[in-house]
Amino acid sequence: MIDLTILIPVYNEEATILRILGHVAEQKIDDVRMQVIVVDDGSTDRTVELLEQNPGLYTKLIKRDRNGGKGAAVKSGLKEASGDYVLFQDADLEYDPAEYAKLLMPVLKFDADIVMGGRLVASPCTRVSYFWHKFGNRLITLIFNIFNNTTFTDIYSCYLLYRRDLVDPTGLRTDGWEQQAEILSIAVGKALSRSGGMYEVPVSYYGRTYAEGKKIKAYHAATVIWTIMVGRLFR
Repeated sequence: MIDLTILIPVYNEEATILRILGHVAEQKIDDVRMQVIVVDDGSTDRTVELLEQNPGLYTKLIKRDRNGGKGAAVKSGLKEASGDYVLFQDADLEYDPAEYAKLLMPVLKFDADIVMGGRLVASPCTRVSYFWHKFGNRLITLIFNIFNNTTFTDIYSCYLLYRRDLVDPTGLRTDGWEQQAEILSIAVGKALSRSGGMYEVPVSYYGRTYAEGKKIKAYHAATVIWTIMVGRLFR
């Protein structure tokens, strides 16, 4: 039996939070127990109210007093995580929890250390969106692969699943969007010395527009690239 912590950072997602939690609750996978941790990062809309009204949809709710960034919310959640593995889930509807079984297959079959959900290779369905987002993602992934001698196709997919003991959350330095690069850099550095290995599986992506609430901006790419370089050089 594998214990999986699903970590969901949330900021002003009143329109989607209950729907995504409902989809998470629908996932039943043999030999997998799920712990669902929701971290509200100082939302100013009805997100917390809706969460408090529906405690059956999650295992633990962490409420941060003020908005500190996605990475700050993730660190708060990781400190409470108890699963053998951690899987990140965005609070919007861009990623479908129905993909969980696919992501867990390399863990259950090959004892994988890291599994990435790739949107750019053989994805069953991907919503067409912004060219520069895709270009930036490919650039970031290329730089990460060069620095770490890996072959990922999409390191900024939300769906990063990794063995929890690979990353000590108390040692994480970043609090923003760049934190995923920091976590993956640390996890890859540890995984290279293990036998479980790293895998990537295709996932669908239903990206939303800025009008629909998308938050990431082009300038975030600069801090991500810097974090990749620092993570490798000072490993």
